[in-house]
Amino acid sequence: MLNYGDAVAHLHIARRVFDSHRPGLTQLGSVWLPLPHLLLIPFIAVHAWWANGAAALIPSALAWLASCAGLYRLSRRWLTPIPAAIALAFFALNPNLLYLQTTAMTEPLFVCEMVWTAVWLVEWRAALDSVNENAGNGLLWCIALALVAAVYTRYDGWIMALLAWCAIGVALLRRGRLRSRTFWLASTVVVAAPVVWLVYNATVFGDWLDFVRGPYSASAIEVRTATPGAGPPHPGWHNLWISLIFYVKCAEMDAAALAWGNILLVLSVLGTACGWFLARKHAFSWALLLLLPVPFYAYSVAYGSVPIFLPVWWPHSWYNTRYGLEMLPAFALGMGFAASFVMTTAREFKPRVAGGVAAFLLLLVVINCVLMLREGPPVYIEGTKNIEARRSYEVEIPAALRAYLQKSPGGIILMDTSVYPQIVAFTGIPLKQTINESDKEFYRSALSAPAQHAALVLAFDGDEVDRAVHAHPQGLEEERRFTAPWQPAATLYVSVTPNATTSIDMRAR
Repeated sequence: MLNYGDAVAHLHIARRVFDSHRPGLTQLGSVWLPLPHLLLIPFIAVHAWWANGAAALIPSALAWLASCAGLYRLSRRWLTPIPAAIALAFFALNPNLLYLQTTAMTEPLFVCEMVWTAVWLVEWRAALDSVNENAGNGLLWCIALALVAAVYTRYDGWIMALLAWCAIGVALLRRGRLRSRTFWLASTVVVAAPVVWLVYNATVFGDWLDFVRGPYSASAIEVRTATPGAGPPHPGWHNLWISLIFYVKCAEMDAAALAWGNILLVLSVLGTACGWFLARKHAFSWALLLLLPVPFYAYSVAYGSVPIFLPVWWPHSWYNTRYGLEMLPAFALGMGFAASFVMTTAREFKPRVAGGVAAFLLLLVVINCVLMLREGPPVYIEGTKNIEARRSYEVEIPAALRAYLQKSPGGIILMDTSVYPQIVAFTGIPLKQTINESDKEFYRSALSAPAQHAALVLAFDGDEVDRAVHAHPQGLEEERRFTAPWQPAATLYVSVTPNATTSIDMRAR
């Protein structure tokens, strides 16, 4: 559950909202959107759940269950129970999604929001046709709230909210009902969601686009990690076509065994086309919102500093493979229509074999899952490679910190928690027992005189704490040095300054 560095970071952000020297909503940061962290807070309050990652299991698993319910409900708008069940099985048993729904990653929650937005859009369009104003108004509010949740979960949600709400406006305009009071009230709520985030960034970080161009934004990270003179940082850089191919391949690999990927893509496209021709008069076109990830990620990979690396193509690595999971609902719905077509055709020629065909299709879904597990689900492999780089530090450093804190309980630790946040949880201490980068003025004061503010100082080569130690080494003694492959070395210092404010109790006084 802690394999992904991003999952650990999400847990850390949620924890520091109430466990820090400056508790409050400003601890939510500027780059990652706040809803996933807010949902984690009730569970992250249990220290053991923070340390072992179990805090994320409850909200993520509930999102997965809600996604399953939503996909089946959407499928049943046009399909009989067996094809709808095949679509549900294809979605629900996906090993990559099953893994992510045990973590603090944001994809399971966003997939849930995307599925239910599609469900309610289809139902709203049907209510509009039936002139059921009360049902339509209720569904408008459901859609608005789902879009607000999506806006506060992932930036994909901003585009989804724009497209979905504009489509609703156009549909109402064509019916001469654009003056609907409910629509304009709900519009205010939908528009306010991104505006509030912009105002938050401007107020807290001094730049209303800090999440786009700030020091922790994707573009800033790309600049810091790029090798000068090495050419494009990834294959899809500023190439929309290559980016599209990478994303579609990524979605295939997340949904099907490697040898079945192209077959899945063809069947899903044919099934979606079948759905368009058979059910477009029953609001099927509104479900095409599920295809939004294709243009969004094609553009994002090309121009948004979010590369995707796949093991089958150069540079033969794993990076952001989880993005393909957002296409899983669209694949599943397309597979449901394809299964319905096959079963209908079999029933017309040999009615007695229709049940056998359904059983065979369900068996294929199970075989696909087994093959994916044997090959290794890409999302899980990427997460495993993520933790390999951190594993030694997350074992050795907490053990060293615990050994010292047994002699000096309550000792304050000065460290940057942005790269290895789980070190604190594994040490068994609250975040408030550290002075870290999220503590703003406390952190700046501590950097100007480390030995005066902390009992222990943990510095990673090149970070702010390391630079502060070299600038102000007075009163510090090197205790231990830690090294790990491909990671900056870490040094643990002990304060020997007499009368230093180095414990929680002393800082409180």
